[in-house]
Amino acid sequence: MFDIAKEDDMKNQKGVSAIEFAIVLPVLVLLLFGIIEFSIVYYDQAVITNASREGARAGIVYFYDVDAEEQDRKSYALANAEHAARRYCGNDTTSRLITFGTAVVTVNANLEGDGDSGDNLTVAVGYHYDFLAIPNFATGLDEGGIDLRAQTVMRLE
Repeated sequence: MFDIAKEDDMKNQKGVSAIEFAIVLPVLVLLLFGIIEFSIVYYDQAVITNASREGARAGIVYFYDVDAEEQDRKSYALANAEHAARRYCGNDTTSRLITFGTAVVTVNANLEGDGDSGDNLTVAVGYHYDFLAIPNFATGLDEGGIDLRAQTVMRLE
C-alpha cells in the first residue's frame, strides 16, 4: 500500500510541474524579449551618439581659403557635419542601426557665429525606434516607439 501511494504522489508532482512551467513561461518570454528589445535600443542610442560626435568632428576641422567668405566657411562646416553624421549612421542598404523597418535619421547642425576659429558647432542626431515585440506583450507601453536623440557641441579649430 505504501508503494501505491508513493506512485500516485509522483504522478501528481509531474502535473504540478507542468502547470508551474505554463504559468512561468510567459513571464520568462516577456523578460527575454524585453532584454533583447532594450539592448537594441541601447545599441542604437550608442550609434547615434557616435554619429553626432563624428559629424561634429568633421565639421570643426579647419577650413582655410584666402578668398573664402564667412558664409562659405559656415556652410562648409555645416555641410561636412551633416554629411559625416548621416554617413556614420549608414543608408537603407548598409545601416549601422538595428531596425525592423526603414531607418529615418534626422541630422541638424548649427553653428554659433560666423565660422571663425573658436565658434561652437552643435550637431544633433535623432532617430525614431519602433518596438518589435514589447507592445504585443505588455499593454500600456508606447506603441509608437521612442525617439532617441544625441547632441554634441565642439569648437571650430
